[in-house]
Amino acid sequence: MKFRWSLAPSQPLLAGQIASSLKISPLLAQCLINRGFSEITMIENFLLPRLKNLTDPFLIPNMDKAIERLLRAREQNELLVIFGDYDVDGVTSTTLLVEVLRPLGWRVEFYLPSRMDEGYGLSADGVDNCLKKFLPAAEREGVINSKTLLLAVDCGSTAVETIASLNSRGVDVIVLDHHQVSNPAPNAVALVNPQLAENFRELCSVGLAFKLAHAILKLGREMNLPGAAEFDLKPLLDLVALGTIADLVPLIGENRILVSAGLRQLNETKRAGILALKSVAKISDKIGAYEVGFQLAPRLNAAGRLETAEESLHLLLAKNLEEAMPIAQNLDLRNRERQKIEKTICDEVIGVVRAKFDSQKHFVIVEGQLLWHIGVVGIVASRVLQEFYRPTIIIGGENGEMRGSGRSIAGFDLAKALNECKEHLVRHGGHAMAAGLSILPDRIDLLREKLNEMARRHLKPDDLQPSLRLDVEVGLDEINFQTLAELEKLKPHGQGNSTIQFCARNLSHAKPLQKMGAQKQHVKMWVSDGLANLEAVWWNGGEKSLPVGKFDLAFQPQINQFNGSRTIQLKVLDWKPTN
Repeated sequence: MKFRWSLAPSQPLLAGQIASSLKISPLLAQCLINRGFSEITMIENFLLPRLKNLTDPFLIPNMDKAIERLLRAREQNELLVIFGDYDVDGVTSTTLLVEVLRPLGWRVEFYLPSRMDEGYGLSADGVDNCLKKFLPAAEREGVINSKTLLLAVDCGSTAVETIASLNSRGVDVIVLDHHQVSNPAPNAVALVNPQLAENFRELCSVGLAFKLAHAILKLGREMNLPGAAEFDLKPLLDLVALGTIADLVPLIGENRILVSAGLRQLNETKRAGILALKSVAKISDKIGAYEVGFQLAPRLNAAGRLETAEESLHLLLAKNLEEAMPIAQNLDLRNRERQKIEKTICDEVIGVVRAKFDSQKHFVIVEGQLLWHIGVVGIVASRVLQEFYRPTIIIGGENGEMRGSGRSIAGFDLAKALNECKEHLVRHGGHAMAAGLSILPDRIDLLREKLNEMARRHLKPDDLQPSLRLDVEVGLDEINFQTLAELEKLKPHGQGNSTIQFCARNLSHAKPLQKMGAQKQHVKMWVSDGLANLEAVWWNGGEKSLPVGKFDLAFQPQINQFNGSRTIQLKVLDWKPTN
């Protein structure tokens, strides 16, 4: 797939002023400008994220109502049930709240729904099973005699009917969630959701859980709540980093502060579950955003994708390595099983789509089949989107109602599109770029037809070619160890703070290309611009058209460590002939 190169406009005057004020290079200054920073104080806060710059948690709408109700539950010794979600954000949020609330005197239980049997969020089945598990036998049917408080985490913002039913049974509900809120909103005691705020929009649920914990301690210290004065939240930042990176929310604002501190905590953690997870993932070096996103998070997600996520929760709550290691090993096996299932379905879907794909007609891909595992359809949708660069929905299930997951591209709001197709759906929800749905099998073709009709009206040809965002055009002599060390200040990279990507013009090969890998699927090259030569690697570039003659190269600069030596290496993203 070829990209549309999108080179950020050079602003040498502004970059020079910023560089002079902050004693940084113009190259770093330009990269900061590309990320929306031009004011000196904001840049200083971005380059040096500090916990002391976190804002007051009570500025989040309805936080005061949530804390008031939680304190009343503690005072009256009510049962507090944390109802979480089965992904890493939901699991880390639930773990964090359990580790804060139990030591501070709350009577806490937790429940994570089964993806396969109960579906996402505060479903009627999930809530009924939750109440049956924790309430005395006499209270399981009808009205609850003693007050119960349910804290819905990473779900609940659209659960109007379920929360109304809980209210009628005497269960109060607090919602701590970051997903879109329905209209009308559910009648919760407190709906703590950054979607209702001017700020905090970047927070995911584990970030909100941390803010809730901060609010409890802040007020608790004023009220002389036992244990609040000496309680330290910093050791829990490892959980915040895990959930925030895994949930792919923007790593800016509060998230940048929390993740920067959380990664430091992850690298110093004594949490048995994370130490065991590092061991099975064979992580020996420093943990960064990549290690969380591609090595730790998939293993934590594996249990929830195939069955229930409680195994992952028990791992994070484990008291010692003897308890944690067998769980981590089992999660590693589950992850391998998930990878096999995912690959089988992915190969099948891509084969089906490729056989009939017409780039001029097919603007949205919708594929569904009985027995496709609903735990991996979201990952498969992402893979198919990468292959064809079209909004993609993959649907699976067994009998009757099927469930699907979708991923979208810039310019096509998937959640809004599904809302316009609601006559074909049982349920739906999500974001502009990712959404979920339930559908009957005989409606899949109708959904595909309507979504394509809408996309043909809204998407332009350029929208259907992926854009490759490039920071700066550089000479190869500018890429050195000093430059790369300075650019490290922009980490952690993620949504909203993308990885540094450069381009260099008018290059040629300094040596013949070399194919690598068991199937010769990778390509190593040595490129030159006449002033400097650098090694470049194109992962999985072996089957693609390779650069010849004079060419321009788009790449990420990296340091390669091998056999104790460090060399600069360019990770190739794309190439095109020099004009």
